[in-house]
Amino acid sequence: MSGHSKWATTHRQKELVDAKRGAAFTKLANLITMAAKRGGDPSANPSLRTAVEKARAASMPKDNIERAIKKGTGELGGDQIEELYYEAIGPGNSQFVIKCVTDNKNRSAGNVRHIFTKNGGAFGNVLWNFEQKGVIMVENSQLEAKKISFDDLELELIDADADDLLKEAEGITIYTKIDKLQNLVAFLETKGLKAESAEIEYVAKEKQELSGAEKNTVDKIMEDLEDNEDVSDYCTNII
Repeated sequence: MSGHSKWATTHRQKELVDAKRGAAFTKLANLITMAAKRGGDPSANPSLRTAVEKARAASMPKDNIERAIKKGTGELGGDQIEELYYEAIGPGNSQFVIKCVTDNKNRSAGNVRHIFTKNGGAFGNVLWNFEQKGVIMVENSQLEAKKISFDDLELELIDADADDLLKEAEGITIYTKIDKLQNLVAFLETKGLKAESAEIEYVAKEKQELSGAEKNTVDKIMEDLEDNEDVSDYCTNII
């Protein structure tokens, strides 16, 4: 995902929960609400299940979680939460697809645009270089606890319709077709493995590396995106 990997982004989001709990709860509630629009039963909705688990890990009150689910399923009124995507180009032709979950699209657009313009970037057409995939992350600690080797799991995942796997220091990232995402999550659960995240994401077809000042600026853009309350996720072509 980001230049310091999707795992680093995930860990940073956990740190932000502790540092800015109120803003983090808002972001988590919006994620739950959007996921619940695809079904309010976490057992049948991997995205909702992951969002709820993240909220629980952040010590978000149960009432807040239930209210966010009901808002997504239409049981509660209130401001309409929207899922919006923005495309942007940063230094060194770095490309970003940014997902916002917000009740104010004008605020979200202005904030995301400002993050890029102040760092030498701008909104621009980049979606041609991305495709949507199901992306599942599993921590290495889970494999170790179950005494499952990566090589054995890789073969089984390929048989279970995984398109590709990426092994990193923190864990494995599994890529699959969108319609296979739920089946793969269910398969991992039969192995006693719980996904750190299971989402539909934009994945870059062609990736690139940056160095020096350009990399530092892109890292700053990523940090600003992660700090923004409306930004729920982002994808980039930088490795």
